[in-house]
Amino acid sequence: MYTTLKKLLPQKPSISGREGGVRDIIADLMRPLVDEVKTDAMGNLICLKRGSATAPKKVLLAAHMDEIGFMVNFVEDNGWLRVAPIGGIDFIAACSAEVTFENGTKGVLVSDADCKAADIKADKCYVDIGARSKKEAERHVQIGDCCALTPGATKLLGSRVCGRPLDDRIGCVCMIEIARRMPHPADDIYYVFSVQEEVGCRGARPAAFEIAPDLALIYDVTATGDVPGAKPMAVKLGEGVAVKIKDSSVICDAALVSELMDTAKREKIKAQPEILTFGGTDTSAVQMTGYGCRAGALSLPCRYIHSGVEMLDMADAEAAVALTVAYLGGV
Repeated sequence: MYTTLKKLLPQKPSISGREGGVRDIIADLMRPLVDEVKTDAMGNLICLKRGSATAPKKVLLAAHMDEIGFMVNFVEDNGWLRVAPIGGIDFIAACSAEVTFENGTKGVLVSDADCKAADIKADKCYVDIGARSKKEAERHVQIGDCCALTPGATKLLGSRVCGRPLDDRIGCVCMIEIARRMPHPADDIYYVFSVQEEVGCRGARPAAFEIAPDLALIYDVTATGDVPGAKPMAVKLGEGVAVKIKDSSVICDAALVSELMDTAKREKIKAQPEILTFGGTDTSAVQMTGYGCRAGALSLPCRYIHSGVEMLDMADAEAAVALTVAYLGGV
């Protein structure tokens, strides 16, 4: 799965609303594994693997393709690029890092020279691409162009990796691997690689409305409570897939949570319960679409979310895949 993850970290960023680059890569990987591949009006990639049952249920699996980033909103006379955040940006974590634009232009995100660390926010930061003037800058970058911290992944000790944007390319990796391991499902499996999750879970809602699933599982990263100064939280890196119970936007189907935890126990798959006191994922959007559906989430524990050094344990991703395959075999 690490090899697949590397493929989903192209140099061209795929910021919310601009997911085309990574969507094309995922589509190419999914075509041999499913019966249908299409892109809807929002830009969601929807892949269908038909089930063999006489009356198959509709199961929706979803992970978002988009990443947080920056959009140029002003070019100063000396060539500095002022940028607006796309998604939840921690500018203190992002500052003093290399960025890459969609056209390949490189730059660095820095703060104003007189800005104190505690005051680093969007209006105190700019991107320096090395231009000497506004005219030179505009030959390479225009208002509305987007950039993100330069992507990449690095292997650490054991099965741990760091880099970006692991949120939520690791969820996409899990779904691709699930499709590989379930060539003959009983039910219809809809693999939804959604857009614009980072700006309000906008893509998953219309995708779920079209599909009207009986059951949904969402794959995204979640925070951990295992680093110095972290809020008390039971989730730890390397302790298995996190089965979401609730976050600030959703209360998952209680029976589904129990079924997933029971399956993990029976199959000896490492799993841990997740209660996140902040944030949300596509789970809430899918759960409340149309007439609603039974919805749950299998989360990937991740340290330093929305930074340039997000950290995962690939063993947790393996557990997410194994639990999904074991559970759907009995749906």
